[in-house]
Amino acid sequence: MTRSRTLGLTMATDLETAVPDEGLEPADAPPESTIDLERRVEAVLFVAEEPLAIVSLATGLGAPVPAVRQCVERLVADYDGEAGGPQRGFELREVGGGWRFYVREQLDAVVRDFVVTQQTTRLSQAALETLAVIAYRQPISRGAIAAIRAVNVDSVVRTLVSRGLITESFTDPETGAIHYETTDLLLTQLGINSIDELPKVSPLLDDGKDGFAEIS
Repeated sequence: MTRSRTLGLTMATDLETAVPDEGLEPADAPPESTIDLERRVEAVLFVAEEPLAIVSLATGLGAPVPAVRQCVERLVADYDGEAGGPQRGFELREVGGGWRFYVREQLDAVVRDFVVTQQTTRLSQAALETLAVIAYRQPISRGAIAAIRAVNVDSVVRTLVSRGLITESFTDPETGAIHYETTDLLLTQLGINSIDELPKVSPLLDDGKDGFAEIS
């Protein structure tokens, strides 16, 4: 008895012994729904500002946790070249209980050199203010920077990272918040040998307060 394509796919999902019709995909190929879920997982991770836990991904996409976990595992294998293709220049890495895209460590120098040679435009006032906060309070999270500046700093932080002026210092294992610190490139641009050579903040403030020390 000949089954329809729809019935064949349904039975193949429910019964391991079901045999699909000739017009169906090979038995080892993932169903279209799985491929679609992989795309959605990949798209969300691509724009994520912080590492995303499997449960958070599943909740946001309205998908089962085991299915999302399998998708992440397949994407990791794909980017690492374990699925038969070449290893990508980026990787999907688990950090602080969540997943996020990162440039492969062995390519850090390539990216740094590119940023240094290509990014020649001046920083905006917002970027300079954010850079100052990071320089004086490092390592510091995005949330703490936003609390000091009283504005959203996501795009500015991305700009400073892309310019090679700041980098990720560590990720809080409890909150997953990434903390940032300045790089040697900033020291070079400022013409100093250490962050300790930066001028004191308090003499520059009208109210004489000790800079950012009171901000937690």
